[in-house]
Amino acid sequence: MISILAEGYISRRQPASPTAIAAGPRCVVTAAGEIICSFVVQSALGVNDFATMLARSPDGGVTWDEARPVWPEREGRESIFCSISRGNSDDLFLTGMRWTVDAAGESFWSDATQGMKPNQLIWSRSRGHAATWSEPRAIPLDGPGSVEAPGTLCCTRAGRWLVCYSPYNTFDPTITVDRGRVMVALSDDEGRTWRHRDMLRFAEPNSGGAEAWVIELADGRLLGAAWHIDLAGKVDYPNVYAISRDGGDTWMPTTSTGIIGQSNALAALPDGRALFIYNQRKYGEAGVYLAIARPDAPAFGVESNQIIWRAARAVLGDTSPDHADWTSFAFGEPAITNLPDGSWLVVFWCVQPDGQGVRFVKISPV
Repeated sequence: MISILAEGYISRRQPASPTAIAAGPRCVVTAAGEIICSFVVQSALGVNDFATMLARSPDGGVTWDEARPVWPEREGRESIFCSISRGNSDDLFLTGMRWTVDAAGESFWSDATQGMKPNQLIWSRSRGHAATWSEPRAIPLDGPGSVEAPGTLCCTRAGRWLVCYSPYNTFDPTITVDRGRVMVALSDDEGRTWRHRDMLRFAEPNSGGAEAWVIELADGRLLGAAWHIDLAGKVDYPNVYAISRDGGDTWMPTTSTGIIGQSNALAALPDGRALFIYNQRKYGEAGVYLAIARPDAPAFGVESNQIIWRAARAVLGDTSPDHADWTSFAFGEPAITNLPDGSWLVVFWCVQPDGQGVRFVKISPV
């Protein structure tokens, strides 16, 4: 069971407002105890004009200052979708995707190929309090394709960096992309060089992954998870996970979590368990759910699973909650952060009757 301590909007727009749509919120707690939330805004879903924003809370996530863009000088020529994380020291990281912008209002998505405009996987670091950031640097990919990487950089206690991503088709139908896996890029020299491993591999034909995450558990094992998508849109697969006992060099077989959700994210608990946050638009009550699990092989070890936020609507208009209609989703991309007082901060984007933007729910286990 959980109790709700506070909830509201980090960044809010009125429903009739033509201003930017927000997506992809993630939070970290700095060494000074400040909470920083990253998210992106774009003029409309599908438009290639992402701008990464940062908002700050000095009081444990109850109130937030006005969000500011990280790279305002790049807007109009680069579209950047990044997520924030913290390293072993005070270092903060932004990792995600970067596209060039060739024409105002262009789309980064192709319905014909179910693919994205070619892009890069990138990272940037701040050695202060997120006031300044290093020049975004590209992470090489393993094989052709565009990249989908809304998760965060995982810095292990041993100092290894891991960034997971899902290969996607491009606009070019002649390019063959291996969609049946989720990759993880590993660096042991702070991003100077990278190598790749399959983190998740899907046995089901014509399926792929999205919204992938990787974290280090309290005992040093790595846990990766993703939304498992049937690319033909006929089957709803449960979300999947895999475990690595050697820092990401090898991974145990990809296994079902037993939970049929969509976008998901992870956080580690000090006792070895994991928080698995996900959204549900299709089965049961629409909203954001939180599962607590003790993952191992061959079972995810779900100990509890409950809704923590109820959506007034799952989708916009007369559309379906299936992946093919992703531009009509009315909420999604939840993430969860452990706070110093033992509570948890959940963030997600939504377009609901009472407003739209980045919403938060601060909860406590009881």
